[in-house]
Amino acid sequence: MEHDTFRDARRVLNPHPCPFEKAILARCCACSLAVRLSISERETVACESEPARETCARLRAQLRQNSLFALKVAPGTPLPHAKEMKAMCGGLLGLQQEVEPGEEVGDVHALVVAALGRFGSLEALPYSKIMPAVAAFELRRRRS
Repeated sequence: MEHDTFRDARRVLNPHPCPFEKAILARCCACSLAVRLSISERETVACESEPARETCARLRAQLRQNSLFALKVAPGTPLPHAKEMKAMCGGLLGLQQEVEPGEEVGDVHALVVAALGRFGSLEALPYSKIMPAVAAFELRRRRS
């Protein structure tokens, strides 16, 4: 019941959620267009720019689709949370290494703009070079 109430409130307060919200909340990355919103004791992330949000949503879909083999998931199967995080965080890290080797993902929007400038389109990104970062990405373990 509480989750349904949160989901309804989230839809009202955050009509434009960031496609990389989970990655931002997990501190895998940051974004200059992200706006953090608090709903009760929970946090959500919105995007200030609708065109940027749409581009990020397309990138996230491409990362997810291209990650299926690396994550050993059958096409059409929903990704469990841990594998979704590997696709997002590992995918962004891999893309960062292709755009600016040695750098951390400091700003998703700047990374996407730089990647589009270098490769021309989301479809032209070197996914075969990005996927090793997806496979290698490890979530932080919870403390006992």
